[in-house]
Amino acid sequence: IAHGLIDRSLPKTDWTHAAHFAAALWLVRAGREAEMPACIRAYNTATGVANTDTSGYHETITQASLVVTRAALASAFDVPLGDVLAAMMAARYGRSDWLFAHWTRGLLFTPQARRRWVAPDLAPLPVV
Repeated sequence: IAHGLIDRSLPKTDWTHAAHFAAALWLVRAGREAEMPACIRAYNTATGVANTDTSGYHETITQASLVVTRAALASAFDVPLGDVLAAMMAARYGRSDWLFAHWTRGLLFTPQARRRWVAPDLAPLPVV
């Protein structure tokens, strides 16, 4: 999945909630997490999704997902990525609404939160 994101060959229908975390897991473990924002933006463009103030790339969601991914990997150093992903998807992170335990919808879906990191207004993210 991460390779398909990076080279933009992943079918758009396969770019799911779980796929976002699968790519994040691979990129974090490979020490390439800083590439994720650019990869998502380029992938969106390649698949016809505009990166605007209302669609496409979302900086706060991406960075929050990377925080959660780092936390999951911190306690699973030698665990295969597929197993880490399965555990994440079986937990609350498997639900696409997990972000609403940390952000109100009103804040998370602002253009500012889409363009840059905006800290949670409800509860902090897990600490790595």
